[in-house]
Amino acid sequence: MLKYCISIFIGLLPFLSLAQSETIDLSQKDTVQYKDPYGLRVGADLSKLVLSFVDEDYTGLELVGDFRLTRKLYLAAEIGNETKRQDENLNNTLLYDYETSGSYIKAGIDINTYDNWYGMNNAITIGGRVAFSSFSQTLNDYSLYETDQFFNPEFLPGENPNREFDGLSATWLEFVAGAKVELFANIFVGMSARMGFLITNTENEEFPNLWIPGFNKVTEGSSFGVSYNYSISYFIPLYKKAKQKKQSDE
Repeated sequence: MLKYCISIFIGLLPFLSLAQSETIDLSQKDTVQYKDPYGLRVGADLSKLVLSFVDEDYTGLELVGDFRLTRKLYLAAEIGNETKRQDENLNNTLLYDYETSGSYIKAGIDINTYDNWYGMNNAITIGGRVAFSSFSQTLNDYSLYETDQFFNPEFLPGENPNREFDGLSATWLEFVAGAKVELFANIFVGMSARMGFLITNTENEEFPNLWIPGFNKVTEGSSFGVSYNYSISYFIPLYKKAKQKKQSDE
């Protein structure tokens, strides 16, 4: 019997050696696919809403939105309407009092430079816009500087107050840097700083465009303007794309 068992063991040796030469992979395979949400984010500029309540000379509303094209690239746009009344005085003398009212639209792209952890959708963006504004201005009151009086030159009331100049327009390019943070599920707060460069500025010869809706204050002798945006928005997920989860370095 012993001799018979030894013979069987010797016959199985080649198979045991072959089995030991093959490596058994006991590591767990990660077969889960991680997916990024893609869709439309819409909201409003909070700063313009707040300013409309606290400043009786200003009324404004801006709607904001973006659509995610790739992991980093977004189509972005803003559309708004603003009305602002301003005046300028010199030594307690009114130089002019005017009101600007009009609408604007901006469209372009944002690029997310922030590398999110899995499950995060925050963004630190840079981008650009092409913008157009159509507006009118009403010169409510103004004064003229009378130079014919040699000994006592003075400002005289304007002869034609409440004059309206319509058909005004402006186009500009805008560089945008901003950030968006997901405060709650699908609810984002964001801010951006914008540097605009005027391309065209159609104005009336009798009264210049001192303020442009969407662009902000126009500085004499300069084509640059600065504005800011503080938004709250809601993300509407439309579909998802698979994303490979990053493996941690051992």
